[in-house]
Amino acid sequence: MKLSTKGRYGVRAMFELALHYPKAPIPLKDIAMNQDISEKYLEQIFSALRKMGLVKSIRGMQGGYELVSSPQDITVGQILRVLEGDLAPVDCILDESVGKCDRYDSCVTKYIWKRIGESINDIVDSISLQDLVDDYRLKEQDYAH
Repeated sequence: MKLSTKGRYGVRAMFELALHYPKAPIPLKDIAMNQDISEKYLEQIFSALRKMGLVKSIRGMQGGYELVSSPQDITVGQILRVLEGDLAPVDCILDESVGKCDRYDSCVTKYIWKRIGESINDIVDSISLQDLVDDYRLKEQDYAH
């Protein structure tokens, strides 16, 4: 499985919001500059994140984006699923794919793909934005010494 730039940039942008949580909304141009991501591309990413209820936009002079929930309540898995879709390594293990493959019932490798998919989901669902912020701040302290 390979993540697209949409998923990778989305996690970085959400990290930026988490880093400043619960301060004032962060303008998209600031997120773009701090994370070295195109502002136009971020507009697409934040549109999807907003539709799924992970961020909200605030209009006006002091506007921008902010997290809807605390960073500890938003996982990397939630972000990636919004931007990438299901994280299964192969389509045949998705529920809606049952019956589409002629070999589904007798496939000897299906078990491997299911285990890989479960492992991926377990990992990304166990990492919150707060975990990323805590790790970042710990590394900042290490560099300061």
